[in-house]
Amino acid sequence: MSLKSQNKIDTNRVELEVVVDAETFEKGLAAAFKKQSKKISIPGFRKGKAPRAFVEKYFGKEVFYEDAVNALYPDALDEAVKEAGLEVIQDKIDFDVKEVGPQGFTFTAALTTKPEVTIENYKGIEAVKKSAEVTDEDIDAEIKKVQERNSRMVTVEDRAAQNDDIAVIDFEGFLDGEPFEGGKGENYSLTLGSGQFIPGFEEQIVGHNTGDEFEVNVTFPEDYQAEELKGKATTFKCKLHEIKMKELPEVDDEFVKDVSEFDTLADYKEDLKKKLAESKEKEAADDLENQLIDKLVELVQGEIPEAMYENKIADSIREFGYRLQSQGLNLDTYMKYTGMNVDQMKEGFRPQAERQVKLRLALEKIAALEELKAGEEDLNQEYQKIAEQYKMEADKIKELIPAAELEKDICVEKAINLVRDNANIKDAE
Repeated sequence: MSLKSQNKIDTNRVELEVVVDAETFEKGLAAAFKKQSKKISIPGFRKGKAPRAFVEKYFGKEVFYEDAVNALYPDALDEAVKEAGLEVIQDKIDFDVKEVGPQGFTFTAALTTKPEVTIENYKGIEAVKKSAEVTDEDIDAEIKKVQERNSRMVTVEDRAAQNDDIAVIDFEGFLDGEPFEGGKGENYSLTLGSGQFIPGFEEQIVGHNTGDEFEVNVTFPEDYQAEELKGKATTFKCKLHEIKMKELPEVDDEFVKDVSEFDTLADYKEDLKKKLAESKEKEAADDLENQLIDKLVELVQGEIPEAMYENKIADSIREFGYRLQSQGLNLDTYMKYTGMNVDQMKEGFRPQAERQVKLRLALEKIAALEELKAGEEDLNQEYQKIAEQYKMEADKIKELIPAAELEKDICVEKAINLVRDNANIKDAE
């Protein structure tokens, strides 16, 4: 098998002409005959017992050509791609057999190749690092969250309903004096001020007391989903059964003992401060990296094949499907619940896919320009990191992940580190 020629036929499209020699083709024909022989019936022979020469004479010498070509061309194409030094991407292959006979066969295959991109000014990118300072307000806000998680609901009997209360109500909606479908509820728990109901509804419950019966007059929004209610003025007859409020525990040493491993409020706050500092530092680092990534995506130039985006979208949907499976769902069920279809899901993943593809191309180009390499120590460390992540032996990981693929990932990581190290980073004011 050998590469006869290669021609660029379009941007990121190359046509290879490949020759498969007579010896290789003969092996393919023999394999095709062996695979099909048991199904072949020829007069004068028991089924599956006719020699190949008789089968070819009876059906024609080309009888096994198609099967042999189909079996041989993938390996032949892979070898030709390597010989041509191409980096191809998964996309449609325009395949055509030019010549076939006892001397072998010749075919052409048009492939999509990874694009040649350019990138400049990747050193000195300006970025702003967010402050990781932890304030007393941050600590208080974190404690408030813990209070909320440990709160209890109590019935209010000595005042009227107000925002943030939970009002337990009966309601029935009327349009032009007639009740409408979906407008009725009993013993419904509504958090006032949450915006759960249409604008104006919750505000008219505020100020009422337990046992009150009253009317709420509201107009449905013009973009409301029910066509018959869009922009319509309606009246809801309501009864307020109960008012409940959230009672927060007092923040003291006893509270701390209940919600943590600490005995005093001071120790608890000190621990919170440390954890918040770590969290804020990571958040600041992530934000900084996103600024650098956004700039690299903007700087990379080149005509990128649509197939690269489509492949990345498919990968993202597949990974999303795996996450759903871990939660006992599947993609079909998810789309049914959300009302989405496959095209809408693909469109939702597209911005992320485009960003990831452009970033990878940018970093690979930077790695090439800077002649970044992955040494043996780099490889061993990365194999060990993956082994620890998946709780497997490093040698097993080496069998599963080719070193060449891992080298690319390491060089990409070195490229982003280089960009970060050479960035013009200022602290936020």
